[in-house]
Amino acid sequence: MSSANMDHGLDPVTFEVLKNAYVNIVDQMAEQIFRTCYSFVIWSRDFSSALCDVNGDTIMQGSGDIAAHVGTLHYTAKAVIKAFQGDIHPGDVFVVNDVYQGGTHFNDTRIVRPMFYKGELLGFAQANGHWADVGGATPGSFNVNALDHMAEGLRITPVRVWSKGEQLKDVCNLIASNTRAPADIIGDMEAQAQATKVAETEVCRLIEKYGLDVIKTSFTAVQDYVETLTRQRVAALPDGVWETEDYIDLDPGVGEGLIPIRVRMTIKDDTVHYDLSKSHPTSIRCFLNACYGGSFAAIVAGTKMQFPEIPLNSGFYRVVTVDLGPEGSVVNAAWPTPVAGFCSGPFEKIMNSIFELWAEVLPERAMACTFNLDYLLIGGRDNREGGTGQKHFMWYDWMVGGWGARNGRDGWGATGPVFGVQLGTQPFEGQERLAPVLTTAHELRVDSGGPGESRGGMGVDKGVILTEVDRTVVSYCCDRERSITWGLWGGLPSIPHGVWVNEGLENERYLGSMFSNEPLLAGDHVTRPSAGGGGLGDPLERDPQLVCEDVADGYVSIARAAIDYGVVVKEIDADLAEYEVDREATLAKRAYIRANRAKWIEEDPEAIAAKYRAGELSMLDLIRQHGVIVNWGSGELLPKTTGQFRAMLKRRAAPYWSKRLKPGSEASVSLKVA
Repeated sequence: MSSANMDHGLDPVTFEVLKNAYVNIVDQMAEQIFRTCYSFVIWSRDFSSALCDVNGDTIMQGSGDIAAHVGTLHYTAKAVIKAFQGDIHPGDVFVVNDVYQGGTHFNDTRIVRPMFYKGELLGFAQANGHWADVGGATPGSFNVNALDHMAEGLRITPVRVWSKGEQLKDVCNLIASNTRAPADIIGDMEAQAQATKVAETEVCRLIEKYGLDVIKTSFTAVQDYVETLTRQRVAALPDGVWETEDYIDLDPGVGEGLIPIRVRMTIKDDTVHYDLSKSHPTSIRCFLNACYGGSFAAIVAGTKMQFPEIPLNSGFYRVVTVDLGPEGSVVNAAWPTPVAGFCSGPFEKIMNSIFELWAEVLPERAMACTFNLDYLLIGGRDNREGGTGQKHFMWYDWMVGGWGARNGRDGWGATGPVFGVQLGTQPFEGQERLAPVLTTAHELRVDSGGPGESRGGMGVDKGVILTEVDRTVVSYCCDRERSITWGLWGGLPSIPHGVWVNEGLENERYLGSMFSNEPLLAGDHVTRPSAGGGGLGDPLERDPQLVCEDVADGYVSIARAAIDYGVVVKEIDADLAEYEVDREATLAKRAYIRANRAKWIEEDPEAIAAKYRAGELSMLDLIRQHGVIVNWGSGELLPKTTGQFRAMLKRRAAPYWSKRLKPGSEASVSLKVA
């Protein structure tokens, strides 16, 4: 077993104090950003911070950083070191958002400050914030139709924006002027820069107290500590190889058909290795690709969630190794591939795949698939003040949704995405003040939690009306309209994502889950759901009384209680939320479902789609009982997608119906391969 050198000469008390001091410093940086930022997006906590040593390796992440940022900030520091080696001075500050040098997407813009003590370079402080707009063809810089990164916005390779304490206003203005919100960009840049100054001040304060040599030694010691602790945890686990796959909905340049993200995990001795080289070998013709940094961040975040007690720094990365395969794939995109939607594409699929793999290793921590991150971006002219319509607005919205059901527990509902649990739910009052939108609904969506012995968490419905707008367009970055949030160990899927304009009216339009620059008019009503989490375990094994309570709580409808769970619920008094289970009818219903459900996912897909178009079957009937995927706007069958989706159900769900495998005590036939 390999092990880090832990004999650094620090006494245990001093080491522990400094280790926790570094977490506190990064959290102080976060508080500084939160209190001084300009943009609503960053104020809603879409940011992260880190301390790095002189080599750019991470000393410590904060306690509430965005998952998609972790694992990438050391790449940014190393990019600055490489670009400015020998030309780094006290008071310098650099900016970089380059996805091809370890970044995530161009909106995630990092401010990097070298930290000095009496002229000696100590390391780097870094504040990363999601800028609401970095230019490009689409408000918000999420251009679904981008064929290269030039259509997504400004690519900032490492650039100096403060030199020896003096702000280079010409450079800052050049960057800000290529965005749709230049005042916000300047304000956020200064807020992030000040946060890095807080870090430098605090590190120097610790040096005054403990001495320079002690602090420099502790930078190495905390990384070695994390490495050693992680290796000990991994070494206690069984060796083995596990693999699975998840999907992006489609490649718009090819046509219908799910795009595979394949993850193979190997635990050997005290290391964990991930191989994604068998994923879709080319980038897809839209922005749902990921460069190395984005995919690595997903691997780190998914693995770290299995070890919540371990701090996060570069010591963790020594234990968790990655092979993404050759450049050019959907998970290892190369210049100039667009990657703005990496978080809704490969990142989210990699994280959920890792949850599934670790469910076989640590079944007590098992969790089914969580809802997919979504971004709705509406931009145009704001005419609310009765002027000439020259005031530009950029409304940037994301949803809460349901997390996957857990082993013995239902999933969390209306929760931030795994992309960044730290993300706050944006207050509607703030949104309505800053943009000409009026919220019409934000409520839990009935039947959105994936059915299972443990139910998936609940998704939500949200709607807005556009008020005084002009020259306005909407874009949407999401996925899982077709690769719907799946269940585990016999559990069933949730619901698809997708956006409607004026749903139920004569001029209704279904836009789907991925589009850019669709025109909107004043008075248009935009609605969308977020999925719930997938179910875990056979839904026919759920306690009927729990299903009855879900009906009383408005989580499950009476109709779906019977169809999905085989539980017949009788309404006693809806106003008083009084319901009861018909025990005899439930026994008969469950026996009927057990006898027929394996056949239902073999029925002719076109015949099932025809029944959907005729109104004889619902969307959830197609997804959960028949495994059929259609265009949810037109009802047209998607045959290739349906075949892949059915194969997924037959792998993740059906074996636990027919063979009655015991989750976590018997290896899944399809997952454990060695």
